[in-house]
Amino acid sequence: MILDKIALFLAIIGGLNWGSIGIFGFDIVAFLFGGANSALSRVVYTLVGLAAVWCISLLFRESDPVEEKG
Repeated sequence: MILDKIALFLAIIGGLNWGSIGIFGFDIVAFLFGGANSALSRVVYTLVGLAAVWCISLLFRESDPVEEKG
């Protein structure tokens, strides 16, 4: 599902940003979008948060069994 992939991508971006903050003290999103309180940064932070919430649902989904041909 495309929404799953988008959410996963955004969650990865968020994780990399938090890693950057933890290791280097550098907020990549704030740097790219004009500070942590800029409207664009807040939109990115919100999208990453929503994506993380969506990714929680991935933990509880049953995977589709692969159909065997033959």
